[in-house]
Amino acid sequence: MKMKQTTHNRWLKVISLSFIICNLPFSRISAQDIASIAKSDPLIMTGTVGTANTYHYTSVGDGYASPMSNTIYANLNISLYGISMPFSFYYSNDNTSFSYPQFSFNLTPTYKNWTGHIGQSAMAFSPYVLNMSWSGVGLEYNSDRLRVGAFYGKLRKAINDDPTDPSARRPQYRRMGWGFKVGYGSGSNYIDLYLLRAYDCLNTVNEAWRDIISPQENIVVGLQGCITPVKWASLTANVATSVFSTDKRAEKIDDSKAARWDKIFDVRYSSLMRFAGDAALNLTLPLGINASVCYRMVQPDYTSLGTYYMANNYHSLGITASTMLLHKISLSGTFSGQQDNLTNKQMYTTSGYVYSAMASTRIGNHFNLNLGYNGYTQKQSDGTVRVNDSTRVDRQLNSISLTPTYMFNTDDLGHSISLTANYTTNKDLNKFTESINHSNVTTKALGLNYGLNVKPWETDFGFSFSHQETKGYRNKYRSEVGSVSASRSFLEDKNLTLSGSLSLCYNEVERQSKSLSMGGDLSVGYTLKKVHSFSVGASFNKYGDVNISQTRSNLDCTDITCSLNYAYTFSLLQIKRKGDASKNISE
Repeated sequence: MKMKQTTHNRWLKVISLSFIICNLPFSRISAQDIASIAKSDPLIMTGTVGTANTYHYTSVGDGYASPMSNTIYANLNISLYGISMPFSFYYSNDNTSFSYPQFSFNLTPTYKNWTGHIGQSAMAFSPYVLNMSWSGVGLEYNSDRLRVGAFYGKLRKAINDDPTDPSARRPQYRRMGWGFKVGYGSGSNYIDLYLLRAYDCLNTVNEAWRDIISPQENIVVGLQGCITPVKWASLTANVATSVFSTDKRAEKIDDSKAARWDKIFDVRYSSLMRFAGDAALNLTLPLGINASVCYRMVQPDYTSLGTYYMANNYHSLGITASTMLLHKISLSGTFSGQQDNLTNKQMYTTSGYVYSAMASTRIGNHFNLNLGYNGYTQKQSDGTVRVNDSTRVDRQLNSISLTPTYMFNTDDLGHSISLTANYTTNKDLNKFTESINHSNVTTKALGLNYGLNVKPWETDFGFSFSHQETKGYRNKYRSEVGSVSASRSFLEDKNLTLSGSLSLCYNEVERQSKSLSMGGDLSVGYTLKKVHSFSVGASFNKYGDVNISQTRSNLDCTDITCSLNYAYTFSLLQIKRKGDASKNISE
């Protein structure tokens, strides 16, 4: 009996020590499980030091760019039995910063089907219940069919700045929580149950802040499952119910039904009960057709304190389908509709519909063709207030794209040619607003790209041209951009690279402005012994208004930028685990 008591006390000490470590104000250290720690080297120290220097000249003044930018940086990473601790130093034009490793301690020991969690961890739950990490302890058991897990920990830390500080951050309570899950089944037939209890700790925020924010609490129960009655059809569902108190200081409800939950949750006058869920029917039909129908509904004010922001007060229906024709043509399509204002308490109701269709094929060994269509419709209707016809939202967007690509090779040359064409319309279907604002927008875009690889020279060339024309809001905009580029690697190890490009850009707003810009850049990079990296770059750009009706009509603006960069990557110290030779490296 005494031996059992001693063992029990030892476990209490281990758990207490784990909680102390988890709540220390350290920075992030990467997670490691016990198995990997045993296989890791005791100590490895690596890092990088370098500098980046840029000189910038412009003929239009130095208002938007610093004429000289100098940066010195250093990074050191200490790996202790596989646990990484990064340090960094950064200096830039009299601005200095230093960061040290913030502990986010994590141990994930595993034994057969058991997995433990100590520190900053995460556990797979329903997305309606829990999708954030926590700092605490947890335990999971996963076999071929049975799944069980539980955790207790901190969901978020307190923010409690000085209320008299003008730049104080918005306060938040420390949030604690515990959860449990159990599931059975695998593959095509399974069911999982989830439970989360989360609450804010009142005394973790300064009393002066408590009138601004309210401490919250809730309990969430989720159920997720899948059933496959036949090989070609399956039904999945994921539902959750949340009881949520917007202010845990509110008076409790004195009722016999509410009293049933007193042991795990206090039902208050600030409590709400909400539902969220989705269900999908998945089909595998003849002729290689795969289809899915999904319905989702999230009630207004649905909240789980174990999730990040979640949209609510809407329901949606979606359909997807795909198939392959003649083993060459891939077809797919989607349609989904969404509407908010489920309780008709909003001023207006908004409906949105998204639809798309895609087709792609490969002809022979050289030609690919992709065709796509995307559409979106948004409508506004009455809620608690009747929508004014002159301001009603009613828009429709349609976009069609075509991308053919042709590639072929010869003994000495490699060619790649691609064309992109896109036509987009954004129509205002409300005749009142369209006639006033001329808000219908139409865009035509065309692009041509050609890549050439000259194998004897080991050099790549690129040529591109794009044209875009947009009409809308009483304006017409046009843009043409052309460029040419080249790059090559030199020396036996290909550690010297040279690249350059030239470009020309013309922009015009009809009856308002015409502008032209010409630019080019050249860069050289060299790597020495795989640890020293040098790079030098230079670029220029000349631009100006070329509208002959204006007083100034030439390229009289010039920008020049030069840069010099260097980086050294080192391995300072390595102490290998037993069986490996220990060595110190200082380069």
